[in-house]
Amino acid sequence: MTSTQKEKRRFKMPSAFTVLILIILVIAAVSLIMADPMIKKATIPNVVMAPILGFIEAIDVSLFVLVLGGFLGVINKTGVLYKGIASVVKKLNGKELLLIPILMIIFSIGGTTYGMAEETIAFYSLIVATMIAAGFDSLVGAAVILLGAGAGVLGSTINPFAISVAVDTAKAAGISVNQGTIIILGTVLWITTLSICIWFVMSYAKKVHYNLSGSLLSNQELSDAQESFKSSQKEVDTTLSSKGKIVLSLFAFSFIIMIISLIPWENFGITFFNSWTDWLTGKTFGNWYFRELAAWFFIIAIICGLVYKLKEKEIVDSFIAGAGDMIGVALVIAVSRGIYVIMGDTNLNNYILTHSANALNGMHAIPFTIMSYIIYLGLSFLIPSTSGLATGSIGIFAPLAQSLNLSPEVMIMIFSAACGLINLITPTSGVVMGGLAISKVEFSSWIKFSLKVVATILVANIVILSIAMIII
Repeated sequence: MTSTQKEKRRFKMPSAFTVLILIILVIAAVSLIMADPMIKKATIPNVVMAPILGFIEAIDVSLFVLVLGGFLGVINKTGVLYKGIASVVKKLNGKELLLIPILMIIFSIGGTTYGMAEETIAFYSLIVATMIAAGFDSLVGAAVILLGAGAGVLGSTINPFAISVAVDTAKAAGISVNQGTIIILGTVLWITTLSICIWFVMSYAKKVHYNLSGSLLSNQELSDAQESFKSSQKEVDTTLSSKGKIVLSLFAFSFIIMIISLIPWENFGITFFNSWTDWLTGKTFGNWYFRELAAWFFIIAIICGLVYKLKEKEIVDSFIAGAGDMIGVALVIAVSRGIYVIMGDTNLNNYILTHSANALNGMHAIPFTIMSYIIYLGLSFLIPSTSGLATGSIGIFAPLAQSLNLSPEVMIMIFSAACGLINLITPTSGVVMGGLAISKVEFSSWIKFSLKVVATILVANIVILSIAMIII
């Protein structure tokens, strides 16, 4: 059988939009079938408006993605990014595999400290382009970011969007929590999960390095990625002019500021940025989010265009073209948020939380841990917002654990680990679907690659958490 025939027979996964709309329809259908006074029956307006209301709720991140696309459009117009990437790959000279653990460790640090998730969208174009230039496929680039940051979020130590919200919710329910225990257990989960992810990504990367016949991607995906991320020049001249060096420095500087501005410094007792970093957006570093980031990248895009001496029309046209490339990504993120909207409209989220807690009552340590983890996998699929799930569930599950003489700290880490695991693969996550869309990787290809990774992490997580529940 020829490769062309194989391509024709290969299962074609529906687009991200179709998958997300189908999930909304399934949730609506479930609400109609279930006969319980807690559940509100979905109406046609609920279903029709869910994606639109999801767009409204996700407007900040969607706008950020569009502006980021415009920024990258201006940078690509200058050509300095391709030269910079080619220069890095040239200097590695056969040591390209070292990029993988280095980048994954960096992303995981962002994940465990401040819950780096949606923010990774900014890095896909750069990392995927770098990996393709280094002789890998776009799946390697996507995996470096998704699994790197995801491993950190799974093993959150001081992540304010998961751990801080969960701890505050537990305290509000009258449960005292030892932060030191959470940090230690989070670190164990983080390092274990990251090690598993690095091993799988490097094993696959070795298989496809300059040998794309071993790629899990279809010919169409490989072609799309090559067209999007590889320079049209056969040999990229890595020589940068003085203005090119300035633009490349500004490019790096823009992401450094993004990272610094997102870390919640005050939560760690650091007030250094309080008195002087609010002059640009009105908010100090540590309090920036997607609105401020959108403004930041918009300004830097203009500055980079002017520094490179692009004409006004060239700056505008390249910005619009870059934003246009990200429209699909922005809409995927918005529609995925619509799932959370319809869950709230039908009250299915509260129904599932209440009945899940009741099912766990009376269990001993190991069965309780395993069942809690499995329940949180399901909850995380339906409620992909980490902070939203922590707020809605820990107030129920932490007191339940304590009433059974089990550790509320381990309960919080069960939430963090299960939520982090499912958010590596769930189509309800705008981060997953958006990152894959940028990388030109179909969801079916990602599932094919990540299932073994996820299964291994799941077993490791349950073993670690079960042991912790017994001894703590």
